[in-house]
Amino acid sequence: MQKLSLTQSLQQKLSPQQIQFIKLLQVPTAELEARVEEELEVNPALEEGKEEKEADDPAEEYDEEYDDVAEGIEDYLQDDYAGYKMQGDGRNPDEEDKESPISMGKTLHEHLISQLGYLKLDERQEVLGRQLIGSIDSDGYIRRELEAIVNDLAFSQGVETDEEELEALLYKIQNFEPAGIGARSLQECLSIQLERKDSDSEVVQIAQRIIDNCFNEFSKKHYDKISKKLGIENEDLLREAIYLITKLNPKPGGTGDEMVKTQYIIPDFILVNNDDKLELSLNSRNAPQLKVSRSYSEMLQAYDKSNKKDKKLKETVSFIKQKLDSAKWFIDAIRQRQQTLLNTMQAIIDFQYEYFLEGDESKLKPMILKDIADRIGMDISTISRVASSKTVQTEFGVFPLKYFFSEGISTDSGEDVSSREVKSKLKGFIEAEDKSKPLSDEKLEKALKECGYNIARRTVAKYREQLNIPVARLRKEL
Repeated sequence: MQKLSLTQSLQQKLSPQQIQFIKLLQVPTAELEARVEEELEVNPALEEGKEEKEADDPAEEYDEEYDDVAEGIEDYLQDDYAGYKMQGDGRNPDEEDKESPISMGKTLHEHLISQLGYLKLDERQEVLGRQLIGSIDSDGYIRRELEAIVNDLAFSQGVETDEEELEALLYKIQNFEPAGIGARSLQECLSIQLERKDSDSEVVQIAQRIIDNCFNEFSKKHYDKISKKLGIENEDLLREAIYLITKLNPKPGGTGDEMVKTQYIIPDFILVNNDDKLELSLNSRNAPQLKVSRSYSEMLQAYDKSNKKDKKLKETVSFIKQKLDSAKWFIDAIRQRQQTLLNTMQAIIDFQYEYFLEGDESKLKPMILKDIADRIGMDISTISRVASSKTVQTEFGVFPLKYFFSEGISTDSGEDVSSREVKSKLKGFIEAEDKSKPLSDEKLEKALKECGYNIARRTVAKYREQLNIPVARLRKEL
């Protein structure tokens, strides 16, 4: 049996303006132009250009009607703008349209196919060779089993073969350039490259024996086990052989002349030190010139002078009002975004003022999102959105805003220092260590404690991993 009941609840809901602002706030400068271009395409009431302020601007008359219109255009404002156009959008019309010539070279597979022609193969063998070359990954390795390639040839090409025939042809392909191409493992790749070296050289011979017989020990840098297993008494020869191996190319496919797109970092902020006075400015791309369309505003004026009982005219005017309000909200969101970015970055500069003067990493103070949020009176989530995808250009490099946030470590004097300062010290100890006897995490812990940093061994290991520094055993050199 159905029963009617009355309940009361309190909910918080973001307004369309807040949703618009949140979406724009987390967009980096590189994507903002595409986002603005997309809005210009879907909203004819929004135009590029400097806004003209007039006393009788009709759009101002509808500020009080935002609540009524918001209900009708809520779905419009909540559209998901996850996909952005990354090329060809948002260019400044005042800038000269220049195109840089792009060098079009051969890809790795094209380079290998051209070399296949020199083997003078018959039609059937050429099909096998092309299938093998097509199975080579971008880094130069064949990771598929030959048995699987045999099956592919049978089902897709209608060519019967066996693993022995494919392997014989693969050995010929492994003689192509670059050296090491077509290998099925790192060990085979290094071995192929060593085979092209001077076979009469004793160093090359020792290096080949290390790869063939002691590859596991070499990968773990157990040099004592290698010298004992191979009976090498001359430490200088062993050192030269190890050095020769480390200079080989572990990814031969990376030398292909393939067209690679380079992505450049576009800083959101520019910081200049003018006689110890820090001057912050926002990248000009963050301040697009937008305005409300005059023709759409004039349509609203015509509405007051027309027959208000016309149903089609009412629908038209409703559409115009929707687009005008959306355009105004978008412009306001862009301005609010600019102000929020500047306020957040200025608060970071004030907090880390000594660091920004000199760029000395040891001057960085412990700083968390809450510190900045409290300074500018905003929520932590807002600061997180700004810091997660924005960068600043300084006189000593371009840094993501996340770089300036770090944990605090207590010292013997009771002061808190940035974890980044501790990492800098840790990196210095490792760079200065005796590579034949690298420092373990325990010894690094003691060295840091002698400098006054109260830090545990597991924290040393965590910071070392964050710096992409291997354990002591893998840092060992002869």
